[in-house]
Amino acid sequence: MSPDAADAPAPLDESSLDQEIDVASASILVVDDHEQNLELLQAYLEEVGCRVRPARDGREAIAEVESEQPDLVILDVMMPKMSGFQVCSSLKGDPKTRDIPIVMVTALSDVGDVERAVESGADDFLTKPVHKLELVTRVKSLLRYRLLKRRYDDAMRDVQRLRKPE
Repeated sequence: MSPDAADAPAPLDESSLDQEIDVASASILVVDDHEQNLELLQAYLEEVGCRVRPARDGREAIAEVESEQPDLVILDVMMPKMSGFQVCSSLKGDPKTRDIPIVMVTALSDVGDVERAVESGADDFLTKPVHKLELVTRVKSLLRYRLLKRRYDDAMRDVQRLRKPE
């Protein structure tokens, strides 16, 4: 073995990352005004292994987030009272909630809808009918990112506390 090979970083092992970042402690808020869609998404998300809470419209979603911040929001676009675009803009515009990843889900497939979702701050976008594998894969990835970011933020706060003179 060459000396350079010994100094090379070990390849990233996805399974050890999954074990280190346990998404079971996370929570997901699923927002949809159609009960069947809520039930289907909740059933798909059982595979993720974390707590899933429902909300049936945009206003209820905002209230749920204020009550207890989820680690991820899955958000239908077309809803009465308050659209998914409005909910997303509201959450991303608030410093307390802007880091919550949001996946927008819609039957709309027009490029303009995707652009509007991105402009409102969505982190990802899925079209209906949602495919289970695609949903679960994206959700796990965004949850790992969210939990890693939280760890990083906590570590940075600890570093700042240690740097402050007493």
